[in-house]
Amino acid sequence: MDDKIKKLADLIKTSEYVVFFGGAGTSTDSGLLDFRGRNGLYNQRNYMGYEPEEILSIDFFLSHTDIFNKYIEEKLMINDVKPNAGHIALAELEKMGKVKAVITQNIDNLHQEGGSKKVLELHGTLKDWYCLKCGKRADRRFDCECGGVVRPRVTLYGEMLDEKVTDAAISEIKKADTLIIAGTSLTVYPAAYYISYFRGKNLVIINETPTSQDERANLVIRTGFANTMTEMMKILKNK
Repeated sequence: MDDKIKKLADLIKTSEYVVFFGGAGTSTDSGLLDFRGRNGLYNQRNYMGYEPEEILSIDFFLSHTDIFNKYIEEKLMINDVKPNAGHIALAELEKMGKVKAVITQNIDNLHQEGGSKKVLELHGTLKDWYCLKCGKRADRRFDCECGGVVRPRVTLYGEMLDEKVTDAAISEIKKADTLIIAGTSLTVYPAAYYISYFRGKNLVIINETPTSQDERANLVIRTGFANTMTEMMKILKNK
């Protein structure tokens, strides 16, 4: 495994345009659950009589707002969660001029809190809540004085992704000579769809379980995101 991490350090050192694409597995070292892992949210069925995919839909939000909010608070609480070593490493790589963009499927804001500046959030963020009636905003859920319904700026099932963000993500992937994918199985739309735009030299996958793109990758690392990035940075700084 050390040889693979050394190879990752070499690839990053010699790359001109590194883009990072991450999923829920990048946040598990911060204490958050992933979605489809062994203990993931989608394996915890029947919350108050409803399935997770149903709760996280726009129709359910509008018809059962209280249950939706309770689920978010109990299962997706992020207010006291801190970035892990992997997030910090990505921010360092950005400062070094290596990582040009971070594309994330996560809604936890941890990349920004870790120091990354150019972050494209495909599914929005739980750090931005707004009132549907008056537009008031806050970084967490609140009860609006106007009496309007408050929601997070996240893309729920049944809603379209933000076209500006998706176009920007595709543009960054097209420009990358090295694409690092971490913490995602790449089996669910739109992840695999975005990866199809990559035309660069080096495809790196960091994931503890197999993904749908392993055969295409130049380098596959089967350790966790935070540990892999920490060890890689030690090597890179000594080169």
